[in-house]
Amino acid sequence: MQSVDPCSETDPLILQALASLNQIGAAINRTKQDESVDIQSTLNLIVESATQVIPGAAAVIYTFDSDKNSFDPASRVSAGERTGSIPDDFPRPDGFGWRALQQGHRVISYATPDTSINPEIVQAGARVVACFPLIVARQAVGALYVYLFEDRMITQLEEMAVENFVNMAAMAIYQAFRMASVQHDLARKEEELTHLRRTGLLISSRLKLEETLESILQMALEVTNAKYGIFRLVDKTGQNLVTRAIAGAELSQPQVDILEVNEHSVMGWVCQNGQPVLVYDLQAPPWAGIYYPLDAEMQMRSELAVPLINAGGRVEGVLNLESPRVGAFTDQDSYLLQAMADQAVTAIQEARLLDALQEVAEMLISHPSSEVLARLAELACDLLNASSAHIWLVEDDWLVLQAAHGTPEQQRRLPLYSSLTGQAILTRSTLMTNDVRSDSRFHRPDLAMAQDWTRALIMPLKVGDAFAPIGAFSVYSTSSDPGRFAESEWDKKILTCLAHYAVLAVQNASNIDALRSAQEQRAVAETFAAIGDIAANLLHQLNNKVGTIPVRIQGVQDKCRQTLSQDTYLATNLVEIERSANEAMMAVRDNLSHLRPIHLAEVDIAGCIKAALETANLPQDIKISVESIDDLPPVIAGQRNLALVFANLFENASDAMKGKGHIVVRGAARLRTVEITVSDSGPGIPPELHSRIFELNYSGRGQSRPGKLGFGLWWVKTVMARLGGSVTVESDGSRGTTFRLKLPVVEDKK
Repeated sequence: MQSVDPCSETDPLILQALASLNQIGAAINRTKQDESVDIQSTLNLIVESATQVIPGAAAVIYTFDSDKNSFDPASRVSAGERTGSIPDDFPRPDGFGWRALQQGHRVISYATPDTSINPEIVQAGARVVACFPLIVARQAVGALYVYLFEDRMITQLEEMAVENFVNMAAMAIYQAFRMASVQHDLARKEEELTHLRRTGLLISSRLKLEETLESILQMALEVTNAKYGIFRLVDKTGQNLVTRAIAGAELSQPQVDILEVNEHSVMGWVCQNGQPVLVYDLQAPPWAGIYYPLDAEMQMRSELAVPLINAGGRVEGVLNLESPRVGAFTDQDSYLLQAMADQAVTAIQEARLLDALQEVAEMLISHPSSEVLARLAELACDLLNASSAHIWLVEDDWLVLQAAHGTPEQQRRLPLYSSLTGQAILTRSTLMTNDVRSDSRFHRPDLAMAQDWTRALIMPLKVGDAFAPIGAFSVYSTSSDPGRFAESEWDKKILTCLAHYAVLAVQNASNIDALRSAQEQRAVAETFAAIGDIAANLLHQLNNKVGTIPVRIQGVQDKCRQTLSQDTYLATNLVEIERSANEAMMAVRDNLSHLRPIHLAEVDIAGCIKAALETANLPQDIKISVESIDDLPPVIAGQRNLALVFANLFENASDAMKGKGHIVVRGAARLRTVEITVSDSGPGIPPELHSRIFELNYSGRGQSRPGKLGFGLWWVKTVMARLGGSVTVESDGSRGTTFRLKLPVVEDKK
């Protein structure tokens, strides 16, 4: 056969192909788990590039299923001349493909005279066949065939180019399969978690972790012919290995005691060092001195143990197999068992996450949001192996701490615009940093140094893409924490799930508050409607009854002028009776005006407070301080009703201080509300009475002012609710009382 060396003509093509393949490999390596991976397109790129390396050639790829130990006929991808005319070029049991996989290197037809070319390929015109095995980590993933339709040898340059390309092709196929598998698992997990959020019933239908581990053990025993095996997982202290599953035949007295994580046992050593161990003979040193028998009644001679390492690098436990035969396990068994261990880790992580989410789902129904958030922070530390976790909510330009775990010193507020946590919210993206102690964006480097925080993972709490995040979930690890926290996609996945539940907890609390507010407003409306009916009837009756008193007195005065002129006592009393009747009618009309419909309009807070001070007519020994009120934006309210609210609070404070003390009124503008506080220097209100003082029938301080109906703070709360605002009380029961009022501001119409 003639040797042709078209080096000078093919050099540019080879270089171009290699450059293209490098780009393909780089693109595949950068592919993230949440991106779509098209295996067919990847294989097409590979065979097309192969034909560029050897001009005039055809290229075919078959992928190899290592589990079935066979090529996949449906995976055939080809490029180049005449490949479509070959009806059947599937790898034969004694063909070049199998030989290349067995030998672990390329096989060329003219260098392998004992192997014939497939007749179908010869009939299509092929004269030379070269097969390159595609192998990754000793695992066959496929074979690349190159067909030449001319009698010449493959040049050394062409062969070297294809050899270099084969490694990339193998990695591309391996990566594609891995990514497709990961995407499938993640898609299934998303579906399960979504179903869990909606119904909370999926968890009860899944196998328990122990059952899953037992199934993996049974499979491991079958593929390795081991006698029996055991799963031991690390407990929460990280110091001990606890048995969670065991399997095997003829077990009499399996020893499932707790093992310490140290070098005094094989499994303890594997866990401590995070490295697999294949013991050829347990009676040989050094293993004979540290072997811990799983069954004292059975003599084991070989052992295979692999660590369960999660995505963050933390050892979760150990999977261990034993056999009574010396040298029962091979390196291939170790690789297979490590793959099963990876599956076990996934099961462990999923089980822990699902158990955590099930617990939180149940808490959402029966616990207040503060307890749910506190538990989520604790779970974040446990699942992510983090030292500290914080949950923050946005309030105007600040982040307010809602829950924390693992932090002795807790800073309750962070600036939104000048903190690392705030940046995650403002950019609506997950932030990671390797060392917050030296990160200029971190607001408290002194706290980071004190807590020895290094890595951080911060995730915004998103309600949806159309809305700004409502807060953030941040977790921190220290330099002494094991694993590669915040570097794995699984860590992000866990925190994403927990962040979703944190949003649900906050929204649930908000919905409950909104429902309670709506119920209160409805109750207020119904109450005011009933009182309005009573008031109308009362006014009518008073007009009929009390209104006759001045008329009758005038009649007496007209008919008895002489008698009244002689009896000054009688005349004076008649005048006083008439005046009292008129004042009684006016007092009723004034108080019933509180029950009339409120006409909402733009209201100036400062004007309302001024009117309230004039109406309240406070004693001279009451000092009034008004701060930061004049510059407040206008609010939506009723002018007269809001003034009466402030007057009621001023009178209440005066009564509490027994006519002598200090009242301070302060204002502050928030994002969409105005906040006004009314504080007094009185004795305060005990915390246990804070909710009762707003009840209709509560009269703890008595009624010291005549001419009032006695609705008090109940009326203040109901009016604030009718205005779309709120009122709360703050007091420790010994040092004064503060009433905090919030009202909606007038929206900017520009």
